[in-house]
Formats: sequence, C-alpha cells, structure tokens
Amino acid sequence: MKTTAKFGLALLILLPNICLAQQDTFGKLDTMYADVARVDSSTWSITISYDNDEDVEGLTVALKMTAGMTKIVADSAIFTGGRVEHFSYKGFRPDSAIQCVTLGMVANLGPIDKYLAAGTGRLCTIFVSSLGDQAVEKLMIDTTTTQPANTLMAIAYPYQHQGDKIDTIPIDRRRELEIHPAWVVKYVE
Repeated sequence: MKTTAKFGLALLILLPNICLAQQDTFGKLDTMYADVARVDSSTWSITISYDNDEDVEGLTVALKMTAGMTKIVADSAIFTGGRVEHFSYKGFRPDSAIQCVTLGMVANLGPIDKYLAAGTGRLCTIFVSSLGDQAVEKLMIDTTTTQPANTLMAIAYPYQHQGDKIDTIPIDRRRELEIHPAWVVKYVE
C-alpha cells in the first residue's frame, strides 16, 4: 500500500516536468546534441549541435558540469564556423561557483531578418578546464536552469507561420513559439 502511494506521489510530482520536456509544435521533435571529448588531461571540449526542422531565432543552453571532486570552469566558447555565427548576439556566461555555463544566442537585435534555418550541425564548442591544472578523469554534463530562467530552449522564427510580419509577439502568445528539444549527450573517444 505504501509503495503504491509513493509511486502515485512521485508520478504527480514528475508529470508536469515530463509534459514540459521535449515540446515542439512545429513538426518533428528537435534534438540538441552535446559531444564531449577529452582534449588533454585537464581540458575537455563540449560541441553543441542542433537538429531542427523549422526556422529558429533564439536559443538558450544551460549546462551543469561535474568532474567529481575536481573543480572545473567553462573558460571559452567558439561560435566561429557554427550555424549561429551570423547571429547578432552570441552569449557565453560561465559560473565556476556552481559549475554551470549558460549560452544565449539571439538572431536579431533590431530590424534585421536573420534566423537559423532548418537543418543540422554545430552551433558552438565550449572548452572546460580544471582549476589548478588538476587532471579531469571524467566530465559529466546535463541540462539545468540558470538565473533568471535559462534552460534548454529554442524560439521559433515567428514569420514562418504567419502571412504578415508583425513587430512584436503579443505577451499572451509568446509561449506558442517555445521549442523544448530532446537532449542527447555523446562521449567521443
């Protein structure tokens, strides 16, 4: 009896999170990939790639990184050669205190008509190193939420589904453009 009650309670707690994850109302489910590879004994790279079937005008990627007892920091990100190289804003915010990194990519910061076209490929590469040049045996990453509300999300380009271009999206319709892609981590040898 107690096991059934615990299962029911766990289901009620987890159900909203499951419903929010992996949402894409524009076609097939988009997927964000992280290819994690060792560069040397104290440095790793995380290559972020995205597979989307609709045009996108903004992305956020918030990652939690752990390396056991070894303190690490995301010390740089390279957007050159990636699918978002032409975006107006490409933000990289590491936080060594909580061992997280937040990426923000915005296509337009004014009346410009940029977007990430449907396709597959690399967005950027993040480099992670240990503090004090200690060896990092294994780097583990996963999505998280960083302040104020950054998570794994894309924003669909609004003009692909409307006839007339509009200046802004009404506040009550902004969630219609949110895409919550699937998340896949691959370790490269």
